[in-house]
Amino acid sequence: MDFSLGEEERLFRESVASFLEKEVGDKWREIDERGLIPTDLILKMGGHGLFAIPVPEEYGGQGGNFTLAAIAAEEIGYRDPSMSLAVLTLLNNAWPFILHLYGSDEAKARVLEAVGRGRGFFGIASTEPRGGSDVAGIETRARRADGKWIVSGEKIYISGVREGLEQLELGGWLLLARSGSPEDRHRGITAFCFIGNEGGSLARGLEYSILETIGRHGISTGILSLREVEIGDQMVVGGENRGFYVAMEGFNLARLLVAAANVGAARWALERAVEWARRRELFNKPIASFQGVSFPLAELAAELESTKLLVYKAAWMADRIYIRGEPGLKPRDLSFYSASAKLKAVELSLRASEHLLKTLGAASYIKETGAYRNFLGVLSYAVGAEGTQNIMKHIIAREIIGREYVG
Repeated sequence: MDFSLGEEERLFRESVASFLEKEVGDKWREIDERGLIPTDLILKMGGHGLFAIPVPEEYGGQGGNFTLAAIAAEEIGYRDPSMSLAVLTLLNNAWPFILHLYGSDEAKARVLEAVGRGRGFFGIASTEPRGGSDVAGIETRARRADGKWIVSGEKIYISGVREGLEQLELGGWLLLARSGSPEDRHRGITAFCFIGNEGGSLARGLEYSILETIGRHGISTGILSLREVEIGDQMVVGGENRGFYVAMEGFNLARLLVAAANVGAARWALERAVEWARRRELFNKPIASFQGVSFPLAELAAELESTKLLVYKAAWMADRIYIRGEPGLKPRDLSFYSASAKLKAVELSLRASEHLLKTLGAASYIKETGAYRNFLGVLSYAVGAEGTQNIMKHIIAREIIGREYVG
């Protein structure tokens, strides 16, 4: 049993950290304040190999694995604790890989190389105004017509709307729509490689708007409105009425990268709190000497180490299933580890951020410290992104107790 990274992983981590220190540094505060990730930074991230990491090189990816993708997500969560760059990175790794697995040659050719080079964005469009956690209850409709699909509906809380539709050469999403009857539930959903923007040309029938969020301002969150949008049959991902299953695999992969990014953000918060506890004096001694300050930090340090091990075990499991294709393993075997990693990492990150605010005291209420940006960024993953915490608990309970008991 070896808990250390190999030489390739260690060198990759050093390379990513060095790149981010040079290209991001303290600019993450400016990115969050302006509400915009500069296009040239996205291109540089693509040039450094931070997108489509697990996608084979012949399809325009980096030919890596999910352990490397998790390392990238963790380092980016650490270097941008507001989480904007982390969101961009994890989406541009998990969902392009799903397209690589289940998409047509045409879909892969149009999307994957652009994403891998930082010229494109490919995320997930599943959440609707009437609900997000109940993916099987999707109401956006897709009907066949002359070798095409006509899709109408609305998607909300979609990441990357501005980036995909305004900033980059290509913007797309794995879009879920109901191709069967409502009674079919999860058996009547089809996934599409929906390209909303290609070369500056928006898909006909697509309208969009940007929502005003309270945190992680750098990456946009928006609404996609589809009115009789035509999508070619070759853009179906995973087969007709198989979209629910394709999306569940994608969420498993995205969640482990969410967890890795939150480990990075928690590490940032803990280090800032430790630094402040050493410097700040009260009654002529550092506040670190008070157990009310030091004990919570000690607990966080222990939780950070244990959570990191869980996150990388999830990445290791993903590599066994998807990269090495080990016999006897199937995609569902990742569910427990992925949900557990997200559950623990998000809770840890929130607690670390909260303790940073409390350790800083009044200084946390000053914009300059940036602690509130961290708190509001990681909060997004507790309240919904890639599944709420209660959904993670439901998945875990289902896996350990049995679907016939939990549902």
